[in-house]
Amino acid sequence: MAALVVAEHDNVSLKGGTLNTVTAALACGGEVHVLVAGTGAAGAAAAAAQIAGVAKVLHADAPHLDHGLAENVAAQVLAVAPGYSHILFAATAAGKNVAPRVAALLDVAQISDATQVIAPDTFERPIYAGNAIATVQSTDAVKVITVRTTGFDPASASGGSAAVETVAAVADAGKSAFLGSEIAKSDRPELTAAKIIVSGGRALGSSDQFNAVLTPLADKLGAALGASRAAVDAGYAPNDWQVGQTGKIVAPQLYIAAGISGAIQHLAGMKDSKVIVAINKDPEAPIFSVADYGLEADLFTAVPELVSSL
Repeated sequence: MAALVVAEHDNVSLKGGTLNTVTAALACGGEVHVLVAGTGAAGAAAAAAQIAGVAKVLHADAPHLDHGLAENVAAQVLAVAPGYSHILFAATAAGKNVAPRVAALLDVAQISDATQVIAPDTFERPIYAGNAIATVQSTDAVKVITVRTTGFDPASASGGSAAVETVAAVADAGKSAFLGSEIAKSDRPELTAAKIIVSGGRALGSSDQFNAVLTPLADKLGAALGASRAAVDAGYAPNDWQVGQTGKIVAPQLYIAAGISGAIQHLAGMKDSKVIVAINKDPEAPIFSVADYGLEADLFTAVPELVSSL
């Protein structure tokens, strides 16, 4: 029994979620192998070989494997799938694009958003916006799993010495082509990888107020900025800052929620944070139910005072 982790990378280095996925794979038992499929991805393959607990790295390299086109990556996974009892992906946009294709072509049921491995065939996953945890047992010969990375600690990125094996790249499926991308550039940490996040809600009142109040705090802490769906829908913050069930799932060391009431959908995206600080003038706000520290105060007074004290 062996598990295959499909790495996410930029051809040079691995994305952080791959390390959490390796931890989940190790919990399934047996050897853990990592597939690195890309273009000129020797650097990413070498990084995968250094991950503690990884026994082998499979490296497939071809021009059409660049940019993670789902049809081609899925075909590459299927080409190396025989012999693996578990195939794991991080539950990211990329992983969720490839995993269902692999599961369908293998004619197995996908296990989505796994947060715990109870046994090699039994997993826990959140349902109903995280208000209940389902225990799922799979009888399929191959388990195709997307891993909610906030549920697992990252494996050590160093200390391993796995062999890197070059495997034949599959032919281009010809079903899609990469045309271009527009990537927002920021000096701040990427939201899902940030250790500290400062998030704001609709109570901030406007985009100008959102930036004027929260940006100084984020600057002081070296934090990423996040927002509730209500704040994003109101135009206070861009879509890629949204935290919650329909946004990004985060679990930083410190999450500061300012003016966020704590709708179920928002809590589903941040309640696994190590320390949660809530600032809200409504003592009945649901956010206080998950907060480690709660401050019942006007954020327009409390946040500037916090900034001045740092």
